[in-house]
Amino acid sequence: MVLCPRIVPAALIAALAACSPPGSGDAGSKPLDIRTADPIIKIASDSAAPGISYLSWDTEGGVKAETNLLRAGSAVRVQHFIEGAWRDADSVELRASVREGPPGSLELAIHTKENGLTAATDPAPVRLLFPFDPKVTSTTVLPAEGLDDGTFRLPAVVNAPDWGPMLLTEAKGRTVIGRIEGSRSAKIVDLTFELPSISAAEPVSLTLAPLLLAPPPGLPPSSLPLWRAARRGWLNALQPCARWGEQDKPFSAPPGILGNNVISDPASVSVWFYADQAFFIPEIAPGISVMPLVRRTVDYWLDKRMRRDAAGRLTGEITGYWDYGDFLDANASPLIAAWDYVESTGDLTWLALRIDRLELVADFLAGRDIDGDGLVEATQSGEPNALQQPNRSCAWWDALNCGHKDGYTNALIYRAWRSFADLERKLRRGEKAVRYTRLADRLRAAYARTLYNPESGLLAWWKDRTGAFHDYASPTLNGLAVEYGLLDPNQGRAILDRLRIRLVESGFKRYDLGVPPMLVPVRRSDYLQPNCLGLPEREDGTDTFGYYMNAGITAGHVLHYLAAHYLMGDRALAERADAILRAMLERQSRGGFQNGVRDATFEGIDWTTWDGKPSGYEGYLADSFRFLQAVLLREPEFRARLYRPLGVAPGR
Repeated sequence: MVLCPRIVPAALIAALAACSPPGSGDAGSKPLDIRTADPIIKIASDSAAPGISYLSWDTEGGVKAETNLLRAGSAVRVQHFIEGAWRDADSVELRASVREGPPGSLELAIHTKENGLTAATDPAPVRLLFPFDPKVTSTTVLPAEGLDDGTFRLPAVVNAPDWGPMLLTEAKGRTVIGRIEGSRSAKIVDLTFELPSISAAEPVSLTLAPLLLAPPPGLPPSSLPLWRAARRGWLNALQPCARWGEQDKPFSAPPGILGNNVISDPASVSVWFYADQAFFIPEIAPGISVMPLVRRTVDYWLDKRMRRDAAGRLTGEITGYWDYGDFLDANASPLIAAWDYVESTGDLTWLALRIDRLELVADFLAGRDIDGDGLVEATQSGEPNALQQPNRSCAWWDALNCGHKDGYTNALIYRAWRSFADLERKLRRGEKAVRYTRLADRLRAAYARTLYNPESGLLAWWKDRTGAFHDYASPTLNGLAVEYGLLDPNQGRAILDRLRIRLVESGFKRYDLGVPPMLVPVRRSDYLQPNCLGLPEREDGTDTFGYYMNAGITAGHVLHYLAAHYLMGDRALAERADAILRAMLERQSRGGFQNGVRDATFEGIDWTTWDGKPSGYEGYLADSFRFLQAVLLREPEFRARLYRPLGVAPGR
């Protein structure tokens, strides 16, 4: 199929040049306005209370250390477990000192007080408490070892997003048991460490030292300035949840599962976001790999959140989040994440143990090709006014009425089947690999043929059960299809050119925010009703345009639009994407993609309007920071690694 070019008026050609992203004419050489300096750490004590009442840092030497990371009225302090409760310890003291080298390091020494009790006479457990304030930023921990009981062991990376990651170690390598617990409603995060025995002769000494992530091997010198701009935020996409809520209820989180933020929800539809980020830099510090977090998260969804039929048999369907089902990407996501994990680690032992359960997940998707055309049909019809509370759509975009033949989820299913075929080959299961390859081939053959809208020259987001297109001129959807090779190169280039024209026509100019997921308002009949963030009152959708999923901007999904440009192997297209990426990196250097955990309507900047006003609710959404992958996907070597199962030529 050939996509017919659109005739562009001369006036619009001039406007294209005038309204291109800043620096797009020479994006490869334009310097980033990002300054780094020696890391900073700041502490202070309150004479009225024990411990450290002020703790903050900035691993890039900026101004972030001027804001306390701890909750007001609280402090880092040592506690004993006495009479069934943790109480401030009288016999143990905490001594803190900022070290001169390396810059920005803090040493915490826990001693018995002079003439105080010793471990022999005072055997009560002792812990060190860090009472972080998630309203400031979503501080969490990435440990060397996480255990099934929800605890972890040092060393660990304590990441205060946009303040930067810090490496926490114990001087003698003794066992230190860590826990992270929180409350979503109270906005509390407590990071605690149960300490080994303490005596006058043997204090416990912990060190917090700034972690400046090294660039991944193979990154060329020309990209190092971009990496320096990205490194402080790279781990922001990996948010192990604190334990919160009643664990037998769906509205809760177990500890150590990757989720939206430290006190938000795990969502299966997002697992592949995190796994892709972890894939590129699995080892973040000596002895600390983030891949076990990916494995633990995949296992959680496979073992705890697979749905059963009336007879109690496993169906293969993965829950999306809470108790919501009928998400197609809930199944595609763990398959992609499993590939990321195995490709990165070579852990075929885990794969062999999990392959049957993963096949259930993959086969559930195959069973949803109801009409046999190669595309996977959603249970949702996608027809106007069909999405009614308490239901959700078939995708991460759960407030959109997407359904039936949905472009977003089918693109992910295509990648999932390709990736799963590769996993089957790793176990030498040739017939299985052929089966999933054929499923992927059939899907690709049907994709553009089904979703291409000749009136717009773009792919529609979905085609409903009546055959009607729901086309919102989407850079996200069209970018994803180009990125994954669901269009041939000529089709892809024509679509990217057409999207650029539509961006100019829309009047959008804030490329530091990214690119909107759609360029025209979502109709009320294509939104979750009767109440939802961003739901318009007008049928044409113009009254809430730019809010939440009615064309609000969320940075993570900009990645697909950028990656599509790089994949073309065309310098002009790459420079166009570079200009957007550089603008976003400058915003990221100021912490402009999160404003702490909010969990309140239109207070979070995890989504923004086209002029940068808050239009989300989380405030902190881990997904947002995967746009940083574009720093690596600019390079053919990194594209070749991630896209290998897709068979996409990395140079085009």
